[in-house]
Amino acid sequence: MSILVVGLIIFFAVHSVSIVNEGWRDRMLASIGEGPWKGIYSVVATIGFILMIWGYGLARQETAVLFLAPNWLRHLAMLLLLPVFPLLLATYFPGRIQTLARHPMLIATLLWSFAHLMVNGRLADVLLFGAFLLWAALDLFSTRRRTPRVVPGAPVSRVNDIIVLVLGLLLYGLFVVWLHSVLVGVALI
Repeated sequence: MSILVVGLIIFFAVHSVSIVNEGWRDRMLASIGEGPWKGIYSVVATIGFILMIWGYGLARQETAVLFLAPNWLRHLAMLLLLPVFPLLLATYFPGRIQTLARHPMLIATLLWSFAHLMVNGRLADVLLFGAFLLWAALDLFSTRRRTPRVVPGAPVSRVNDIIVLVLGLLLYGLFVVWLHSVLVGVALI
């Protein structure tokens, strides 16, 4: 469990710099430059991510069950997960979906973590998905006071909404039928 906790702390510490102190982030970026800042950020985030995934895999085998979700809740979770991939893609393919969502990646993270938290009741699950849910909510709330940043992506186009929906739903289907089982070890159907 300790590896999971350390991974969560590292991963969310680096991802929370703008939430906690955007001024410090901007000063560091100006001081060392964009390339080194992104390099350090990426290395630290990757270390946290690897520790988090490894720790979660270990902790899943040994943690206590806090609750058991009823079967019908799994269907609701699958429904909540339906827009996750289109929203993730809308972050990089600007169109009406991105405009309506305003922060599509954070909304996708909220939906993903909440849906998983509803149906996974082990302590490791609650730590992992609860941390993502809390972080995404705090980050979304903090965007009201922060200066918006441009996210690199495709040029704005109405075609992007079609791309986002088609590819997003295709990815959702692949995850439901095959990828979730391969990557996570849990078959959904």
